[in-house]
Amino acid sequence: MSHLNQPHFQDADKAREYLEALRWPQGPVCPHCGTIGGHYTLTGKSTRPGLWKCKDCREQFTVTVGTVFERSKIALNVWLQAVYLICSAKKGISSHQLHRTLGVTYKTAWFMSHRIREAMADDTPGSLLGGGGGTVEADETYWGNKKLQKGSRGYNKKMKIVSLVERGGKARSFHVRNVTVNTVTAYMAAYVHHTANLMTDETSVYNTAGQHLASHEKVNHSKKEYVRGNVHTNTVESFFSVFKRGLVGTFHHVGERHMHRYVSEFDFRYSNRAALGVTDSQRADELLKAVAGKRLTYRRTDRNALVQEA
Repeated sequence: MSHLNQPHFQDADKAREYLEALRWPQGPVCPHCGTIGGHYTLTGKSTRPGLWKCKDCREQFTVTVGTVFERSKIALNVWLQAVYLICSAKKGISSHQLHRTLGVTYKTAWFMSHRIREAMADDTPGSLLGGGGGTVEADETYWGNKKLQKGSRGYNKKMKIVSLVERGGKARSFHVRNVTVNTVTAYMAAYVHHTANLMTDETSVYNTAGQHLASHEKVNHSKKEYVRGNVHTNTVESFFSVFKRGLVGTFHHVGERHMHRYVSEFDFRYSNRAALGVTDSQRADELLKAVAGKRLTYRRTDRNALVQEA
């Protein structure tokens, strides 16, 4: 049976119950004051399904309040379909494809996609890569399909992404203004454990950051050296390969103001990949558990940035 034939993908009430079970395993949580359990269900002809009243602050709430689904007119089961489709597509799914599959307008599908990507951002405090002497590979890549302006050199006018990938673990990527020693060192200090072993290419911006870790080994790509024993950057380059195939083959164009969300999307799927024993359904469930506190409003700047995806 198709995964999308399950009840929570077909019925809005079943979708709400499914989301409640995922987000509130210990009972309803008031998004206004944080009180867990003991709240009152509100019923009546004029009351929408799933409405609760807090026993402490007396505010009303549903499971979507404070999440990326809040105030949406799209049925919750359609939202859950979109979450599953985006989480299960290794190289992403375009807003045009979502609009055709879900039967919503392109503009609605575009905004749904960005809300879901916003929920994919990893803001877990204290989640460091390479703890216990693990290996972390670091590298940077560049993206842009605009013709370089006259007088510009190299990658100066392209978007810049720095990625930290733990072998056998998660990925953390960042859309940065410039790839500098200060930028790279700051991200290393914030997201890499001091006991980690760092692997990079010969780029000098990683030298300072590597001094504060257990070890720093480099391969020299300029001299055609790609592997030296256990020293290589093949893992992070493999991550970039999937990332760029998604940008080229699925999205075609990505605006710079939104690049950080696309980066979060590929980080999330990589960090919850099949090689770690995570199924498509489990990956979608992990996202649904993380939808709180990441509401994305439809600002005029976002509306004006609407671009065509295939």
